[in-house]
Amino acid sequence: MERYAGGYEEAADGARQQERHYQLLSALQGLVKELPSSFQQRLSHATLSDLALVLIDGTVFEIVQGLLEIQHLTEKSLYNQRLKLQSEHRVLKQTLLTKHKEAQQACRPHNLPLLRAAQQREQEAVEHRIREEQQMMDEKIVLELDQKVVDQQSTLEKAGVTGFYVTTNPQLWIEASWAWNLEDLSSNMASALNSCVTLSKSRHLCLPQFLQL
Repeated sequence: MERYAGGYEEAADGARQQERHYQLLSALQGLVKELPSSFQQRLSHATLSDLALVLIDGTVFEIVQGLLEIQHLTEKSLYNQRLKLQSEHRVLKQTLLTKHKEAQQACRPHNLPLLRAAQQREQEAVEHRIREEQQMMDEKIVLELDQKVVDQQSTLEKAGVTGFYVTTNPQLWIEASWAWNLEDLSSNMASALNSCVTLSKSRHLCLPQFLQL
């Protein structure tokens, strides 16, 4: 009797899993129909079926949620670093302006042209420094976000999520973000996969291999 009961439970679990797979597959197919034909051709039934399978037990959602939290912390840290640099630059420029005004007030009239010329050179040097520091900061931000993209792609590839692989081709990131708008899927799938295949405020996450040109 226990053997029959166990077999019945296994059959019921299998049926529930099959039903969940069908629901996810149907949702993915519905989304694909909204894409341009050039994208639809890359998304075979087998690919969508495999993707639906890895979404069934929720593990992928947990992985993606962890990746998303790391990304948000990184973005916040980089944002604060840039705000700090901007604040330092404002203080630097204000200090220089005050210094120049005081020097001009203390300067004898016949020396003012020479003083102003020297101050102009100093101001230009400071502005050049500020531009360089801002550029260096922006490059640092881009590099760190690019690395987060690679880390996320690699993690989902190792987790066996269909179609994910490491790429640094920004054109493919853009195509993936445009093609995969998952807001109409289940709330969990939408939040999880949108974080994986769309461009967020700054850069973004993982790329499905089936969108490779």
